[in-house]
Amino acid sequence: MVKYLNKVDKLEFYGEDTELKMSVKGKVWVNSDGKHNMPSGEVFSAPRMNQVEGHIRFTYPGVYMGKEIEDITLEFKKGKVVKAKAEKGEDLLKSLLAIDDGAKRLGEVAIGTNTGIKQFTKKILFDEKLGGTIHMAIGAEYMDCKGTAKQINKSAIHWDIIKDMKKGGEIIADGVTIYKNGKWLM
Repeated sequence: MVKYLNKVDKLEFYGEDTELKMSVKGKVWVNSDGKHNMPSGEVFSAPRMNQVEGHIRFTYPGVYMGKEIEDITLEFKKGKVVKAKAEKGEDLLKSLLAIDDGAKRLGEVAIGTNTGIKQFTKKILFDEKLGGTIHMAIGAEYMDCKGTAKQINKSAIHWDIIKDMKKGGEIIADGVTIYKNGKWLM
């Protein structure tokens, strides 16, 4: 997956209440191989700072410092969150986005690949790896992903939010469908 994704410029994500486009050109995709946390099972990178457009609805609750934020929808223009809503915890969501300028941008885009994890646990180091999901993080970008990009997203936070892709989810890379209904096609 990493070998393929490292050649990609444009990614498009489609699914329930989601139509999100971004450029990852020049960024590095990393295979989470268990060196930093366990269990492992994701591939991740970061979008180019000002090149995220559209909206995404995260179908799993986001948990921040033990507090849940449910049914999160973020809308992006020129890389920044311009609209945010949640069915539960919206005030907390908006306060996280207000922490600094970097908190209004994505610092990570990832695909969960661990099909051995069977259920959502509210423990992010497990949940972000769920096979059939994607996750994105608002805030700080990992330096491992910088690649040839001149800018990286810096922030005081890095907060992962998860979306189920098993029912109608799709990822298109440079015009080619590479992922559908929670499964890698390439």
